[in-house]
Amino acid sequence: MNRTRRPAAQRGLALVIVLVFVVILSGVAAFAVRRAMFGEHIARNVLDMEIARQAAEAALRDAERDISLADDVTGAACPRGDDRPIKSAYSEPNFGTDCPRGQCRFGEQTPASYYADSNAKSKTNPEPWWPADSGGVGWKASPPSGCAFTGGVPLGTFTGTTGVKGVSRQPEYLIEYMQRGEEIYFRNTARGWGLDPNTEVVLQSYFKRS
Repeated sequence: MNRTRRPAAQRGLALVIVLVFVVILSGVAAFAVRRAMFGEHIARNVLDMEIARQAAEAALRDAERDISLADDVTGAACPRGDDRPIKSAYSEPNFGTDCPRGQCRFGEQTPASYYADSNAKSKTNPEPWWPADSGGVGWKASPPSGCAFTGGVPLGTFTGTTGVKGVSRQPEYLIEYMQRGEEIYFRNTARGWGLDPNTEVVLQSYFKRS
């Protein structure tokens, strides 16, 4: 007597295991892709910050050149005029609290105590490079147009320096006139941008003419 075997019931266990593995591998792959994109984003931000820092450095050097020059420069966007620093070591240049053409001066009577009491939070004795809501007057929302302006000086305006490539906006600088006793020196403040206009670096240096 022949007996026929009936096929075993299909339970689908292998399919479930395969699906679980697929889900796990998909999750791992998605995590790896997201991590790689995050790393690329961080690297791009670091690179943009470095570009902004180098642009600000270029503006500081341009401010020093602006201080050192005595005559107009061929190819510069604006003439230096009689107000540019500094014809002689102890002359009184056109520096003011509204930073005419980037030349700032605060606390003419007692400059040392003025700066010593500066406080951004309370808006006490504001310095030009502070944000406007903290009393700063030097930085403008957009670059100045023309040669009669107040606020930051775009790179090369008075020196003819070639602009920085790969930035959303050319770096700017301010020159502050400072004096302690017979010592006259300048504090230069510069800010630079990266390719992203939200990437901004502010640097300062002190400079004294020989």
